[in-house]
Amino acid sequence: MPTTNTKKKESTNGNAAKTSNGKTSKPENGSDQANSQLEKLFTDSLKDIYWAEKQLTKTLPKMKKAATTDELKSAIEEHLAQTEGHVKRLEQVFDMCGKKVQAKKCDAMEGLIKEGDSIVEETQNGSMTRDAGIIMAAQKVEHYEIATYGSLVQIAKTLGMNDAADVLHLTLDEEKQADEKLTEIAEWHVNQAAEKEAINN
Repeated sequence: MPTTNTKKKESTNGNAAKTSNGKTSKPENGSDQANSQLEKLFTDSLKDIYWAEKQLTKTLPKMKKAATTDELKSAIEEHLAQTEGHVKRLEQVFDMCGKKVQAKKCDAMEGLIKEGDSIVEETQNGSMTRDAGIIMAAQKVEHYEIATYGSLVQIAKTLGMNDAADVLHLTLDEEKQADEKLTEIAEWHVNQAAEKEAINN
């Protein structure tokens, strides 16, 4: 029996695998497999959010054009610049993980973008109500991204990809800040002004 236990320990120690950044993954989490299901989920999710971020670089300028207040226009413009940086960071993460940069259509983001388009179409041009709707649509996008990046950070850590996790966390922080900025704009001015607008039949 003692001999058998020793062999088991040696076998366990020998299963620790190196990730693409040289970090040793934890065998008890199953991440020592070069092509584990968790690693596939991580890669697929990267492709998904990469598509989403690239679509946002096309959508945000339209949202800015539809917005009324300078504060909201400025916030959207600022986040557009950040989003372009998020795309580059994701490309960096793909490279760090030894994966090909690739986008996969994100159904969730496509739906959120369509919903935002509908809000613009259904609200009056130049109204605070439209701005309130744009903020709502934008925050739905932010909350989706916060959830996605938060999960990616944790999965990256589990896989031992700590450097990739650090890069993803930078984007996570910026998404949270963008969401807070939108809340401030809504609370400070937009919602109160929109509440006074009558319905035009």
